[in-house]
Amino acid sequence: MKIQDLRPALGARKRRKIVGRGPGSGHGKTSTRGHKGQMSRSGAGISPGFEGGQMPLIRRIPKKGFRPRPNPGYQIVNLETIAKLKKEAIITPELLKEKGIIKGAVDFLKILGNGQIKVPVHIKAHAFSKSAEEKIKGVGGKCEIIK
Repeated sequence: MKIQDLRPALGARKRRKIVGRGPGSGHGKTSTRGHKGQMSRSGAGISPGFEGGQMPLIRRIPKKGFRPRPNPGYQIVNLETIAKLKKEAIITPELLKEKGIIKGAVDFLKILGNGQIKVPVHIKAHAFSKSAEEKIKGVGGKCEIIK
């Protein structure tokens, strides 16, 4: 049951309020809106943050920092994460997504050089940082750029 489903009990003499039907109705003239004022006007209403002219809370509290919009499809992976993948011949964006390292869409994958890698791996990605490329080639791995 919802509030809009509530009705008076059967046999109760409750009448629906009808406004703006002349003085005989008891709700004529101002139609229960009172005299003048903001809410008496047609189209009246206040925004949710309005506090009657007082400085709104959202404007009183200090603002700090900047949150950039997330870039969907742009993913970065560090070498330390790739080093944890054992016995993988070729590492591709699809494999990383399958293993749960990457979440969401993969339109662009960049490999960063944070961490160490000890085994030679063949990595396919859209971009590599200089340090990542040096470390991968240093252990005898391959960096293949996907177009």
